[in-house]
Amino acid sequence: MRSSDNDISTRANRPIRPLPNLIFMSRWLQLPLYLGLILAQGVYVYHFWVELIDLIGAAMGNQAALEHVLNAVTIDGASRPTKLTETTIMLVVLGLIDVVMISNLLIMVIVGGYETFVSRMNLESHPDQPEWLSHVNASVLKVKLATAIIGISSIHLLKTFINAGAYDAKTLIAQTGIHITFLLSAMAIAMCDRLMAPPLESAKNSH
Repeated sequence: MRSSDNDISTRANRPIRPLPNLIFMSRWLQLPLYLGLILAQGVYVYHFWVELIDLIGAAMGNQAALEHVLNAVTIDGASRPTKLTETTIMLVVLGLIDVVMISNLLIMVIVGGYETFVSRMNLESHPDQPEWLSHVNASVLKVKLATAIIGISSIHLLKTFINAGAYDAKTLIAQTGIHITFLLSAMAIAMCDRLMAPPLESAKNSH
């Protein structure tokens, strides 16, 4: 046992050859991509607050804010509302929720992708470590991304059905079909992940 332990220790301390080391270090080329996504997250935060401030301003009677909100929620082919109604507020709020869900998707890609493909963050002792990050891997990340995309698609589909009168039947059917496709794709990804990596409970039962 001691000789095998020494062999493992020797292999662990052995320097990596230049070519494998170069290939391994190439993972840091992804760092600018994640930094770019952080900048995109900042743009979404700015957009969120612009829309929220306009909604509050419209509710308080600011005419310029009202015009911006009405222009934002008006769809080609639909009659333009003249005041802030419950439907108008709902559409704006759904847009804000859409921004939040896309931001959540960005966080999962940035944090989970960096942890999985670039370098460990060593957040095990941090009180704010995301619960899902403790067991994240490429398969888990794919499932979570697919679930987030379904949520985003649901928001867009709900916005479409609220303004169903402005769309023809083909558009409604196409958007519904796309949403169902996302749903089936997520289920297929989750099923493949379950087949390739059975849960710990089933593994324990087999023993």
